[in-house]
Amino acid sequence: MGEQRIFIVEDDTKIASLLSDTLRKYHYQVETAKDFDRILEEFAAFDPHLILLDINLPSYDGYYWCRQLRQQTTCPILFISARSGEMDQVFALENGGDDFITKPFHYEIVLAKIRSHLRRAYGEYAPKQEERTVRAGRLVLYMERLELHCRETEIPLQKKESTILELLIAAYPKVVTREQLLEELWDDQAFVDENTLNVNMARVRKKLTDYDIQSFIETVRGAGYRLILGREEQ
Repeated sequence: MGEQRIFIVEDDTKIASLLSDTLRKYHYQVETAKDFDRILEEFAAFDPHLILLDINLPSYDGYYWCRQLRQQTTCPILFISARSGEMDQVFALENGGDDFITKPFHYEIVLAKIRSHLRRAYGEYAPKQEERTVRAGRLVLYMERLELHCRETEIPLQKKESTILELLIAAYPKVVTREQLLEELWDDQAFVDENTLNVNMARVRKKLTDYDIQSFIETVRGAGYRLILGREEQ
């Protein structure tokens, strides 16, 4: 699958540099976080196969960013931290992490864990199971891939975009209520601003337009949203 990409989220520049240099020697593509308020944007731009994530970070800690990243990706996330308490490791795993490496660490152990998780996620140990899809006309959503296919077009999606389309395609031609969408997109609706769903829906609509998909999402006033298939997609 070519060079595998690793995203390092570590605010100690010396550790981040040493990790980057070591990983590049083993032919990994590496990017380190530059703006610790824009982790999600940098992640999306690099689209890594694996993330190394520190806990003590500026503004928000690694637990917070792990939860945010898990809304967009299923790739392995390995915590690297000087914290060594049992509860730190429990919090890391419960917030979406796959492993925990305590500083100071031996680079051989870091490399071994990276190889192990990459094999499980993408290589010889990856589970061989039938892909989950939902279809409406010629629109086919591949949930695990986060891709929407239409004829010869493949559209990459973010996690929330995929969830919105999954609900709309599965319900086609019925209406999906705002409450259903909010419940699937966010665990705790009480803290979701009313405009947040509108923003995410606008992103999905723009992506369909950008890729010249004639199908569109209709707003049904007082009810919710409904997928309308274009003539070419029926």
